Amino acid sequence: MWRYNHTGQLIAPDAPFESTLDCRAAGPPAKSVLPRRVNNPLPLMVAGLCAKNKRSHRQCHRDPMTKREVIHDVLSGGKPPYVPWSMGFTKEAREKLQTHFGTDDLDRPLDNHLVKLGSDIGFFEDVGDNRVRDVFGVTWDRTVDKDIGNVEGCVLGRPALDGYEFPDPLDSRFFETIPERVAACPDGFRVFQIGFSLYERAWTLRGMANLMMDFHDHPGFVHELFGRIADYNIAQVHKALEFDIDAVYFGDDWGQQQGLQMGPKLWHEFIFPVLCRMYGVVRGAGKFVMIHSCGDVDELFDNLIAAGINCFNPFQPEVMDVCGLLPAYRGRLAFHGGLSTQKTLPFGTVDQVRAEVGRLLELGREGGYIFAPAHDVEGDVPLENMLAAIELVQQQPGYLAAKQCQP
Repeated sequence: MWRYNHTGQLIAPDAPFESTLDCRAAGPPAKSVLPRRVNNPLPLMVAGLCAKNKRSHRQCHRDPMTKREVIHDVLSGGKPPYVPWSMGFTKEAREKLQTHFGTDDLDRPLDNHLVKLGSDIGFFEDVGDNRVRDVFGVTWDRTVDKDIGNVEGCVLGRPALDGYEFPDPLDSRFFETIPERVAACPDGFRVFQIGFSLYERAWTLRGMANLMMDFHDHPGFVHELFGRIADYNIAQVHKALEFDIDAVYFGDDWGQQQGLQMGPKLWHEFIFPVLCRMYGVVRGAGKFVMIHSCGDVDELFDNLIAAGINCFNPFQPEVMDVCGLLPAYRGRLAFHGGLSTQKTLPFGTVDQVRAEVGRLLELGREGGYIFAPAHDVEGDVPLENMLAAIELVQQQPGYLAAKQCQP
């Protein structure tokens, strides 16, 4: 039987589950996985943890560690009382959870540690026939992808910005809900999101093939375009900093299943200097920088650290050595993600999901890790697999103790 000892240390059974995540070469043994749900473990867990910290249960009630503080510890290189989490779900997956929990508001049942502010993908105008148009004038076909869509057409038909007017970065829609979101989740870690923050914004405007050619044929235009996109983002950052936020989360996909889309030479020439400029504004204000960039991009981690990032997402196990990278970068770079959304979640059994989640939680016990699926969970993932991941992270002794200790 799976069980925890009185200090919260996991005691695993002899026979491990099969899993797509193998940490035997680097990190805890493969059989170190979390248990299935146990009957009311709270009293023993809380008693053990409070005794370990030489604090009484009454003292716990006076100074519980908030989710905001836990994330701060992780990003600052400390060892948190448990592995925090922040999980995202696509429209179809969210609907499954909303039906299961009987509410449209998933904040309470998920209890995510990150409070997402602003809008990562922006705002859209419905133009009919399953099409929407974003504030940059780009049309997206949502016939298949209901969350974002696929780009149609080309806003910048030639390599020039004359005649094109950027939207207002201070559009009130990006900021007006911040006080309400913070009030709804007052103990959460507050993250202002900027999606399509550079390269992706450029290719959605210019077209992927055109931009790839522009790197070579019109480099001056690319530098100008990236500079204007950065100006837009920095204006949003300055406005967001007027609120009590903790971090800015930039989204910009550079990778594919093997290597960078544009290659390392072009990335360093065109993208890296602009990242230093944008991230520098956030770090200069004393806030954390978190980024999302899909694909095989771990060759960039040292450069990204130099540019100022504190946390990387999505940490995809299909293209990265999760078990090796997390301990190797602990103290210099935190990771958010890690659970397979290409294999384990959609195609694994409930036991395989539990096993992989357990390994990730064990790997992250020493810090530097925020648990999540490696991408927003898609609608093809069985509800039972989603619930298995949610239940396991919420059974961590340190988290249960903190919940019990809350006033």
